[in-house]
Amino acid sequence: QLQASGGGLVQAGGSLRLSCAASGRTFSTNLMGWFRQAPGKEREFVAAIVWIGGRTNYADSVKGRFTISRDNAKNTVYLQMNSLKPEDTAVYYCGAGSARSGTYDYWGQGTLVTVSS
Repeated sequence: QLQASGGGLVQAGGSLRLSCAASGRTFSTNLMGWFRQAPGKEREFVAAIVWIGGRTNYADSVKGRFTISRDNAKNTVYLQMNSLKPEDTAVYYCGAGSARSGTYDYWGQGTLVTVSS
């Protein structure tokens, strides 16, 4: 089970930190990722992290602005979002899956991020 939180309304240039708490994590779900879906658009990849080792990956659109991290003890993944832009406005979803296949099998509820200009 994944529980996402931390969304809200922020002005352009501001920051937000999203959290995704994972319960019942198994060895097969060693990959955590953030995706987002803006109104009228398809869901897109934002960032991902592997639980063991902490290897990360980012979409080009957020590189240098967003940072994904994890707290193994809390089974929680974070997405620190800085220098937010209006085009970052979307519902953000966290997912869990397999680093081996790169697929996501579990999804949390979304959290809305709105960036005003």
